[in-house]
Amino acid sequence: GDWYANPTALPNLIEFSNNAINTNIKTNPETVEANSLDVYNYPILFMTGHGNVIFSEDAIANLKTYLISGGFLHISDNYGLDKFIRREFKRIFPTLDFQEIPFNHPIFHQKFDFNGLPKIHEHDGKRPQAFGIIDNGRLVCLYTVETDLSDGWEDQPVHNDPPEKRKQALQMGANILMYAFME
Repeated sequence: GDWYANPTALPNLIEFSNNAINTNIKTNPETVEANSLDVYNYPILFMTGHGNVIFSEDAIANLKTYLISGGFLHISDNYGLDKFIRREFKRIFPTLDFQEIPFNHPIFHQKFDFNGLPKIHEHDGKRPQAFGIIDNGRLVCLYTVETDLSDGWEDQPVHNDPPEKRKQALQMGANILMYAFME
């Protein structure tokens, strides 16, 4: 997919989180390949884009080891990733399926309180959903669909989202970071 989508999203989320939840994240996010040992330098990975995703066998093994060793991955479907992400995660975790994350899950109730994911952009008239891969009782991958959180993190002129939508997206993003760091 086009993994380079939303270039201002992560810098804006980092700035917001550093101010709102007192994280101390470097303001210039790094890009790492799924098959690189560099993934182990980061407690949280973020993935977004549109369309087809294909992981190499090396990437499959590396991501699985990263996730079961304490890493956390947030995937934001920018639109069109769903069937590809589900297929590739079946290769990573053949015995696990994405489970819908209930509204009472702690990820929605960190610093900011939500009753599920906020809807940032409309695509197919479906409700926003959060899915997770849970390995040995731990949420290792959060997959957000029909919300476009990372579009809401972008600079305001990019998608012309109203301030309240951008605020909701940034607050939910901060919750995700807080949860991943504390879990």
